[in-house]
Formats: sequence, structure tokens, C-alpha cells
Amino acid sequence: MSFTHPALLYRGDREYLAGTLPFIRGGLAAGEPVAVAVPPSRLRLLRTALGDQAARVRLIDMTVAGRNPGRIIPGVLRAFADAHPRGRVRIIGEPIWPGRSAAEYPACVQHEALINLAFAGRPATILCPYDALRHSPEVLADAAVTHPTIIDRDGERPSDAYDPEGAVAAHNRLDPAPPGAAELRFDGAGLPGVRGFTVGRAARLGLTGERGDALEIAAYELAANSVLHGGGTGVLHLWAAAGHLVCEVSDAGHLRDPLTGRRPAGLGTEGGRGVLLANHLADLVRTRTSPAGTTTRLYFRLPSVGT
Repeated sequence: MSFTHPALLYRGDREYLAGTLPFIRGGLAAGEPVAVAVPPSRLRLLRTALGDQAARVRLIDMTVAGRNPGRIIPGVLRAFADAHPRGRVRIIGEPIWPGRSAAEYPACVQHEALINLAFAGRPATILCPYDALRHSPEVLADAAVTHPTIIDRDGERPSDAYDPEGAVAAHNRLDPAPPGAAELRFDGAGLPGVRGFTVGRAARLGLTGERGDALEIAAYELAANSVLHGGGTGVLHLWAAAGHLVCEVSDAGHLRDPLTGRRPAGLGTEGGRGVLLANHLADLVRTRTSPAGTTTRLYFRLPSVGT
């Protein structure tokens, strides 16, 4: 009943269906709950192939639910597994699809690596498809680092490159905020000013309404974390880049738990709630952490970019 996490390297629709349909149907035949979180084109393909059986599968558009990779473990994978606490669950998750941005990709790799920690010892199988025709060799190499098992047209085999901790560490980096980014230094007394600063600068950059409210909440939560857990002070930066409003909060704290912000939080849970909320509100969250300090960067698409 241990956790398994294979990567499926497929070439074209036929191999995709050959690798996913038996997985789904086998779970249904065994009475195991099955969820599929993949991009829309793959959802349509599977829905057609499954026919009436599709109604027995939880189908999720990963481009919406998993736009921010940091949201997938708590909001998709754990949400489904925790709703079925008895026995094994089967999940197909395709978080890395062709078209993911360069900013999103490192967070995707870290997500794939952290699945192994988040589900260690749990009775679940999470199958992760990778388009071997459209992904670069580097993406396929990373799949071998983040998955203990590889499945392709030659069969199933252990991954000789498996090193999830190394994958997390390799992407634990961020470029500095650009010159000219709006800056606010804050402490406990100045924490209330974070809201006004964020709202005002975001409006000038074109982020208002509900998305502006979401940024305000997320930025304030991260700033509060800095005051409570990051040495009592922090620095907030805001700027626009590549169609996104970017907001980052830096402090002297060190996130020692790699699953911070990726565990579902109950009402009585304190640790990680601010980062978890940011993961659910932002389109992307990136983090760099070390004993020297932590920077958490939020990305919100600007209206002209669309949804």
C-alpha cells in the first residue's frame, strides 16, 4: 500500500491513451477513487475514450487548478486523497505541459519533487504524463530526477537519476528585484502600511478589483509572516514584468520545511497558512530560502494578458 509516483513519457495520442486508460480503468475496477488533472486537450481525449466511465472519474482542468504549481499539492492532490481516506487512490497529474513559461517551470520541477515527500507512506499512485515529442530533453531529464519510476514505450524501469531533494535545491534561486522596483521596508509597527502601499502601486501598474484585492491579502500575509517568523522586519518590492505584476517579500527567516504552504491547513493550523493562502491567490509563487534569509515572489497576471 506504499506510494508510487511514475512518470509516463508518451509520444502522441495513442501512447498517451495506452498509458493512461489502463491506469484509470484498473483503478475503477478495483474500487479505487480516480482523479485526472490534465490540460483541456487531454481531458477531451480521455473523456471520449472513457465513454460512460468518465462519469466515475474526477476530471480537473490542470491549466486552471494548477496554474500555480504551488497550489497543486494542497488544492488538487491532497484535496482528492484526503476526501478518500480509506484505501488507495489513483491520480493522473500533468503539471508540466508545453507552453509553461520560463518563470513557471522551476516551480513545476519543485512541485514534482515535493510530491514524493508530501505523499510518503500514503496509499496512492500519482501518474505524471510528459509529452516526449514536444518537451525539451532538459524537461524529460528533470522528469527522471523527480520520479522514482519511468514508463515509456520500452516498458517500466526505476529511474537512475532520481534525486528529488537535489531537484528542489537546484531551483531554489531567484534573480534580484530589478532596479527601480517600488520598495517598502516594514516592521511590526509599519505592518498596516503594507496594504496601502501594495494597493496603490498595484493600481498604478493596472491591477485592481478582485485581483488587486487578492494581491493585497497575499502580500499582507507574507509581510505578517516576516514580522512573526522572519526576524521582525522585511522588505517588499513591486514591479511589472512579462505581463505580470510581481510582488516579493524578503526577510531574515529560513523556511526549513520544504512543504511550507503546500499542506492543507485546518482552522487550528498556524504554520504555513500565509504561504498557503498566497499559493491559492497568486498565479505563481516562487521562493528562495537559505539560512541567510527567504524571498517569496508572487506573480499576478495583468488584465491585458487575459486568463
